[in-house]
Amino acid sequence: MRLRHIEVFNAVMLTGSVSAAARMINVTQPAVSRTLQHAEIQLGFPLFQRVGGRLRPTEEAQTLYPHIERLFTQLDEVQRLSASLKAGRGKGELRVLTVLALSYEVFPRAMRLFREKHPAVRVHHQALHSPQIISSLVLQEADVGYVFSAVSHPTLVQEQLAERQVVCVVPKGMLTARQVRAGTISFAQLSKLPVIALDGRDPLGLLLAHTVRDSGAGLNEVMTVQTYHVALALAHHGVGVAMVEAFTAASADPAKVDVLKLEPAVPTTVHMLRPAARPNSLVARAFTRCMQQALQELGE
Repeated sequence: MRLRHIEVFNAVMLTGSVSAAARMINVTQPAVSRTLQHAEIQLGFPLFQRVGGRLRPTEEAQTLYPHIERLFTQLDEVQRLSASLKAGRGKGELRVLTVLALSYEVFPRAMRLFREKHPAVRVHHQALHSPQIISSLVLQEADVGYVFSAVSHPTLVQEQLAERQVVCVVPKGMLTARQVRAGTISFAQLSKLPVIALDGRDPLGLLLAHTVRDSGAGLNEVMTVQTYHVALALAHHGVGVAMVEAFTAASADPAKVDVLKLEPAVPTTVHMLRPAARPNSLVARAFTRCMQQALQELGE
């Protein structure tokens, strides 16, 4: 199949008709029909059958389509990378990505420190999930990103900035005064409490799931959430115990919750990521130093 055949085939699969496909890719209906016919002649089998005024994909077309979808995803990445290379990076600008948990306490502190030394630099910030940050950095849509856990990617450079422990944020009244004074909580103690679990696709959520499994403890997970601050908010409202990294716990309200270290300790790390193809600019290095300082302040 030629690229034009693939474009038309994809449009018809998405819209279900020749007329809608023609509008989608901005060509005439006869052009779509001719291209489909030519593709079917080259392939040696039909791609669609007309049923009730709509085009129904054949079994062969349905087998082809997942591969076509992957191809269009790759083409979209090429277009994004091309646009990024064309746009370049304006002088005095810095594009920063952080995971959501670092955007509430750590990033604002780092931004304050950075502004004191580099007031003329305009910072563009986005809070994203780790896979989105990795994708954007690979496509050179940002200068630097900050995530939890190490990342192995051939086109990215990484540096560990800090290491902390997972803590448990427990609603007031769920533990005895003696347990709170101890300052630590075990998986055995957690098993008797309602727990707010983190999504298993999250690096910390996956780490905790493996740790819980290895410990043999059966936790009472009442719900699962995607972000650490949602878990913290639910703990504030007494829904359950939130297991989060220490930087999120810095926002905990001591009037509503108690913060205890998890035992045995579960470490988490913060890493800086940047595209290997781009030089590590002075402003990017400066911002990373500010992030490291902010992490140290919260750790204290």
